[in-house]
Amino acid sequence: MKVYTKTGDKGTTALFGGTRVPKHHIRIESYGTVDELNSYIGLIRDQDINQNYKDVLIEVQDRLFTLGAILATPPEKETLKNGQPRLQNLGLQDKDIEYLENEIDTMEENLPPMTHFVLPGGHPTVSYCHIARCVCRRAERLSVQLNETEPTDAHVLTYLNRLSDYLFVLARKLTYDLKADEVKWIPRK
Repeated sequence: MKVYTKTGDKGTTALFGGTRVPKHHIRIESYGTVDELNSYIGLIRDQDINQNYKDVLIEVQDRLFTLGAILATPPEKETLKNGQPRLQNLGLQDKDIEYLENEIDTMEENLPPMTHFVLPGGHPTVSYCHIARCVCRRAERLSVQLNETEPTDAHVLTYLNRLSDYLFVLARKLTYDLKADEVKWIPRK
């Protein structure tokens, strides 16, 4: 398989099923941002962190590839000619969201209660988590916008929402584990 196909040289790209759209199409923006998020999560995973966090992040990266495939499939191509769903065995499921929720709950057991917003930073690994969280929120916003015109699997929106929560709590947990300073945001009076 060649990396370059030359089919996108004029500013279009193909979705799953072959439909060609401009590279600025909201569907492309949505799954392109998920791809960007996946890269940042890889950066977090490459840090010197607990193996359990790395294992969770590998699972998240796998799910993001699935989520990207869902976003890359226009509604009219979700079903194959034989009537079977195109992503029959790939789709996101409730258990994927529950997995993130359980990881969040486990991390929060050992964290001090949050009384204020916190400023991103304190350690490079923590900062990477905050960057990934922001990219995740952007992916979520774009997916919501896409969903308004071309409805998509509801699990996509829920998963991205929960993942941004996970990344925030992971940032807090890594701040705690790395004994970094968590700077509270105290609004000026």
